[in-house]
Amino acid sequence: MIEFRIPELGENVAGGDVTRVLVKLGDTIAREQPVIELETDKATIEVPSSVAGVVKEIKVKQGDKVKVGAVVLTVDDAGGQQAPREEKPPREEKAPEPAQPAPRAQAAEAAPAPRSQPEKVVAMARPQRQQQEPQAPAPAPKDERGPAAPAAPSVRKLAREVGVDINDVQGSGSQGRISQDDVKEHARRILSSVGSSGAEAARGGARSAMAPPLPDFSKWGEVERQAMSNIRRKTAEHLSLAWNTIPHVTQAEKADITSLDALRKKYAADVEKREGKLTVTAILVKVLAAAVKQFPQFNASVDMSSQEIVFKKYVNVGVAVDTDRGLLVPVIRNADQKNIAQIAVEVQQAAVKARDRKLSLEDMSGGGISISNLGGIGGTHFSPIVNWPEVAILGVSRGHMEPVWAGDQFEPRLMLPLSLSYDHRVIDGADAMRFLRWVADALEQPFLLSLHG
Repeated sequence: MIEFRIPELGENVAGGDVTRVLVKLGDTIAREQPVIELETDKATIEVPSSVAGVVKEIKVKQGDKVKVGAVVLTVDDAGGQQAPREEKPPREEKAPEPAQPAPRAQAAEAAPAPRSQPEKVVAMARPQRQQQEPQAPAPAPKDERGPAAPAAPSVRKLAREVGVDINDVQGSGSQGRISQDDVKEHARRILSSVGSSGAEAARGGARSAMAPPLPDFSKWGEVERQAMSNIRRKTAEHLSLAWNTIPHVTQAEKADITSLDALRKKYAADVEKREGKLTVTAILVKVLAAAVKQFPQFNASVDMSSQEIVFKKYVNVGVAVDTDRGLLVPVIRNADQKNIAQIAVEVQQAAVKARDRKLSLEDMSGGGISISNLGGIGGTHFSPIVNWPEVAILGVSRGHMEPVWAGDQFEPRLMLPLSLSYDHRVIDGADAMRFLRWVADALEQPFLLSLHG
């Protein structure tokens, strides 16, 4: 009999809630076949099996909370299929210290603003053959929760003493190994960015000031309480961090897209032949990719712990996608190196994957600046929340035909409202207005994309 355990799901992902069990007793399963669906802090993912055989026992059910390393099912591999050695959570391993630590998979950044809604995403979490983690002679403390991150007991002790969740710390060592310096640096970043102190600020890094207790609403009528999903809780933490860390400013402008819309409609069929949609969002991805080349401070991040601004040489643009469980933001990578038709195809593919719950965590990571287009729903303007650690986000509302003075008379023009939120620590108001005006000019005069893009 072979056990299949929850594999590593991604960096800082300790486990999740079982939303579906995809197999039943007696089923014959193959390696890489999805067996359960988990809702984690970052996404809803299907977990494929690393073993093959006949299912003899299922040890989880819908609604269970499970952690990395928990046994999901057992199979009988007597049919001759040689399954890999059973995976065990790192904390249970007692072997002598090997040369390499356990691998840690990369995870996506937290759902970006305005990703205030939970995400319904299904990613294939590839199980990894876990190497034995180096361990000091002393066992991990008994009060340690969840699977052990790649860190020595002394590092874990330091993390507990300063109030840091060890699973939130980015390790600088080989394959993500966490050192005491990494814990100290993580704590310094939290204290610098959030501006609070003590363990409460450090734990999770995203908690805002404690809110006062709610009144007893049942005094006025019937109420119902529902537990936050993992994704909603993580989103709330991320937005609290972004709001408390970033001094937000939002500026608005309108772009005359009358001519651009005519061109968009003219060439839409050509893009559809490539299975894409020539939308304003796709065009804006290219516009922003060109704009950040002219204004590099909009493709940056702030490191308050070292008093530095990190300028990114790559250009990745996040695009908010509406799904039945809220917004999620896949990233169009190297947008500056692609033409509008290529971007339109990628945006369409990302939207389909999002709504079909097929986006991976990697698909949502690495953004430098984001777009949230609510024009398909309505509105005249809004103030999107910057997706920390980014420093700017462009909000787009519905375009309207408006009378515009043309020198001697009013003419009907299609005007597109744009809302730019930015981090005032990095970007001054004058530069923000120049950036927004550059974006509007590029929409009004598409030749600028060829000239400067």
